[in-house]
Amino acid sequence: MMKPNPPALHPTALQGLRVIEMGQLIAGPFAGKTLGDFGAEVIKIEAPGAGDPLRNWRLLKNGTSVWWQVSSRNKQSLALDLRTEEGQDIARRLIKEADVLIENFRPGTLEAWGMGWERLSALNPGLVMLRISGYGQTGPYRDLPGFGAIGEAMGGLRHLTGEPGRVPVRVGVSIGDTLAALHGVIGVLTALYHRKVNGGLGQVIDVALHEAVFNVMESLIPEYSAFGAVREAAGSALPGIAPSNAYKCSDGYVLIAGNGDSIFKRLMEAIGRIDLGNAPDLANNAGRVVRVAEIDAAIEQWSLSRSVDEVLAMLGTARVPAGKVYTARDIVEDPHYRARDMIVPQETRDGYTLDVPGVVPKLSATPGSLRTSAPHLGDDTDAVLRGMGLTAEQIALLRSKGVVA
Repeated sequence: MMKPNPPALHPTALQGLRVIEMGQLIAGPFAGKTLGDFGAEVIKIEAPGAGDPLRNWRLLKNGTSVWWQVSSRNKQSLALDLRTEEGQDIARRLIKEADVLIENFRPGTLEAWGMGWERLSALNPGLVMLRISGYGQTGPYRDLPGFGAIGEAMGGLRHLTGEPGRVPVRVGVSIGDTLAALHGVIGVLTALYHRKVNGGLGQVIDVALHEAVFNVMESLIPEYSAFGAVREAAGSALPGIAPSNAYKCSDGYVLIAGNGDSIFKRLMEAIGRIDLGNAPDLANNAGRVVRVAEIDAAIEQWSLSRSVDEVLAMLGTARVPAGKVYTARDIVEDPHYRARDMIVPQETRDGYTLDVPGVVPKLSATPGSLRTSAPHLGDDTDAVLRGMGLTAEQIALLRSKGVVA
């Protein structure tokens, strides 16, 4: 028999908050997961039959993606066909009593289903509606299909990744979707604060994938505006900040961030290059940037004859920020991850235990928690509908029509 996941030992920050999640795949569901981790009640609406496509993405165990076990923890699954009038009516009734609606359909989809903002806000003036899309709800690109990878490119990130002169590479995860989700959560919490503290009504949070990426691009636009400088890919280095790079060791690579003025001197002392550490023109970052190739060569000449562990031990003693390039195995076996509850066991509804990421950020009084494991498709359909006041006969009729499953 499946063991339940342990209940939360602390009060949850978002207890009593009801969220309806209509998103699928990555961006919308990540926003829902984040709110659910901190205690919100999240009802995920999925299409009967197939459900969220993420259920079948990447590596499967017992026919279901192990990624799904992370993305949909702390959620209920309502299998509801939103393409039917009856399904749309049920959704509107749920939204009428909800605090937050999350959706990441192409703009106009909900309007076609009778669930545009004007209609929903009339039903529920306090509703906070998070809308995540490729290009936002307005503008000339509004109706174009957009995925996270396209948002990363338009937002400026893809141009900066990879080696100079070679094909731009992508970050190995769907960072555009996740950044959009996190911006969406910020918007939701801000809107809820306004509603509660300032007596405001609900509102729409309009998040475009490319804008979420663009928002973290640091000095990209000010440098272009002031100097006409177009920043280019620089491999593992951080242009304009020195030294900060990946350096080859005898058995791998180590990342060293020696770009603080006092840190640089300690780094040069540790590698036996006091001459560079005491050079007047290298006392600040501007001077080091001019001679960065020379500095990087000196560091790598030192690191090449040492193992990653030796380099890390020596730089740790010298109080120089450094780290190895972690694989999944490194993360799972690292004691620091374990000590901070960032690798936690979760009992799935299929009866096996899976290591999954813990909750971020850490709250001292109302920490997040893994309360329930990811549901099978439609696990909570009957419970949600009964909570709306539907009888067993009404639910059976809807099921016979394929409206619910």
